Amino acid sequence: MIKIKPITELRDTNKISEEAHRSDGPIFITKNGYNDLVIMSDEFYHQQFKQCTKEAIKKYKDENISLPQSECFGFVKVACVTPEVHLCDPKENEKEIEKLLLSPELKNAKVIVFPELSISGYSCRDLFLQNGLQEEIDKNITKLVTFTKNIDSLIFVGAPLLHKNSLYNCAIAIFKGRILGVVPKTHIPNYNEFYEARQFKRAPNENEEISINGKYYPFGAKLLFRNAAYQKMIVGVEICEDLWVANPPSTDAALSGATIIVNLSASNELVGKSEYRRKLVEMTSARLISAYLYACSGNGESTTDLVFAGHNLICENGTLLEESNLFSNDTIISEIDLEKLSNERKKINTYQIKNGEFEIIDFELPLEIPSLSRSIEKNPFIGKADSFASERYRLILKMQAMGLKKRLEASKNTKVILGLSGGLDSTLALLVALETFKIMKRPSKDIIALTLPSFGTSKRTYENAVQLARQTNVTLKEINITEAIKQHFKDIKLDENDRSITFENAQARERTQILMDYANKVGGLMVGTGDLSELCLGWTTYGGDHLSMYGLNSSIPKTLVKELIRQYALDHREIFETLNDILLTPISPELLLLEKGEIAQKTEDVVGPYELNDFFIYYFLRHNFSPKKILFLASHAYEGIYSPEVIKNWLKKFLTRFFNNQFKRSCLPDGIKVGSVAISPRGDLRMPSDASGQALIDSLDE
Repeated sequence: MIKIKPITELRDTNKISEEAHRSDGPIFITKNGYNDLVIMSDEFYHQQFKQCTKEAIKKYKDENISLPQSECFGFVKVACVTPEVHLCDPKENEKEIEKLLLSPELKNAKVIVFPELSISGYSCRDLFLQNGLQEEIDKNITKLVTFTKNIDSLIFVGAPLLHKNSLYNCAIAIFKGRILGVVPKTHIPNYNEFYEARQFKRAPNENEEISINGKYYPFGAKLLFRNAAYQKMIVGVEICEDLWVANPPSTDAALSGATIIVNLSASNELVGKSEYRRKLVEMTSARLISAYLYACSGNGESTTDLVFAGHNLICENGTLLEESNLFSNDTIISEIDLEKLSNERKKINTYQIKNGEFEIIDFELPLEIPSLSRSIEKNPFIGKADSFASERYRLILKMQAMGLKKRLEASKNTKVILGLSGGLDSTLALLVALETFKIMKRPSKDIIALTLPSFGTSKRTYENAVQLARQTNVTLKEINITEAIKQHFKDIKLDENDRSITFENAQARERTQILMDYANKVGGLMVGTGDLSELCLGWTTYGGDHLSMYGLNSSIPKTLVKELIRQYALDHREIFETLNDILLTPISPELLLLEKGEIAQKTEDVVGPYELNDFFIYYFLRHNFSPKKILFLASHAYEGIYSPEVIKNWLKKFLTRFFNNQFKRSCLPDGIKVGSVAISPRGDLRMPSDASGQALIDSLDE
């Protein structure tokens, strides 16, 4: 039975409360004969809420609605587009936008951003207030929305829209023939030549609904657009000035889950402004751990007082992916890695997602693996060869040197002892020790380099070790371990002709014993030379070169070791030839007998190319990518160098070695961290030694 009461009965609140609790339904309150309020008990409200939820779940199941996570490795292709503006002519602007949407370069773009007020032009000034212009804007928005029916993209265009008799500078989110929502500009500038506050009102504090041609759509600054088919894709919106304020709306949007921020802008050009704008967009994307798509108006805007350059930018977590040329009205396209952004946020426990502040509007846009236009560096620890600035390499050496300096001071050691083999790792350790002693104003003679030749030591590596020690004025000591090893074999009853792992490891452990004991003898610190790549691969003898009193290179991968030595050689011409020959020497532990005087044991024949292993290490540890995604990226980066089959083979071996050798990494000596990837068991890699990587390995064949 429906209960209806006049509003006057609300005067007796106790009576109406008792009746609501006795009732099994709501009480309708009328005012002047019309329905005005509905009152119900708390119990009845929650009962109805639960029922609605059950019905919604049942409807979802009955209709078999599918919201799959797309198999796209997290990539979404995006574009920022600057059309030729026809000022105050929405009809021509709509045609221009249609033409651009049909262009081949935008065919696979899933998020397309046009500039601020792109339907009308930004520089209309007081003409925005003309009723005739507003009618044309509404008409052409509807036309554009209809046109997008068969376009698989989330499209953002700018338009001035009337709401509650006030004009708003808006971004319209359009998807496959419908408007998802309208986001008005929050911060209206009143200081520049256009004085937007004269025509536009700032966004309301709460979301509302706006009418466009008789239909209502979500309207407000707190709207986010989520792809139900790939829910890491959540898009937030800013409009020009919103980016430049002290607390931009994108902060709350990102903290509410947005991984992509789009900015529809009409930023005029000034001398030096493009550099500032680029830095602002880069750092905003870094601060928010998000992608940032900045589309700016260009040719066609009024030049009465200002000029617009169409400066478009696509950034991802502080990295500039694409940038347009000024005054070109360029379209720029790239791919955003949403999985990388999501993984980065997961690792930062201060990045707390807030709930309930934004209204989430879902759309369903399946994503596919795109053809990549963005650069995937073959050597991610180094980057582009021409961008590895000398200052960066000097900083890394300085960090290593400062770490060693502190350890020497704390341990009160006056000498450094290291095994100098003529290979890459011990060479870098020697160079770091030299830099440390320069800082400490200590004589290089207090660096004691021991060369410990044995069965597999080649003439080339031996002579390079000796030459380098002499050229750098360190103390060189030679201790041949061959006889000691033979005696050890007799003691453990191992045939001298045995070439098993015991034959190799005995040499490594003998060298470590001598280095440690010699350090004790002279009151020195024995530094380890093993690098990050070797530790990840387990290419180290447990209790041998696995041990040291301080691990200088423990966070330096092999590719970076080579680059640091190369850069050092360029700065120190007096040892250039020696260092260059060390760089050209095949990488080897030199534990097996020589063949015709040459190195017989080449490390990369066993563990795979170090450039591939370092690529795997970077994306496996730094970004936690799946093996399938790492294979995809490596195949792209090394196209024409290694086939996907070869890369897959070495990736499987890397995963096998990585998991099988965690026990060695669980008890590593101290060593400084210089980059974003490190495996110290005390801080960077908390991993059980008994974990299995078989499921990950098998996934590569699925």
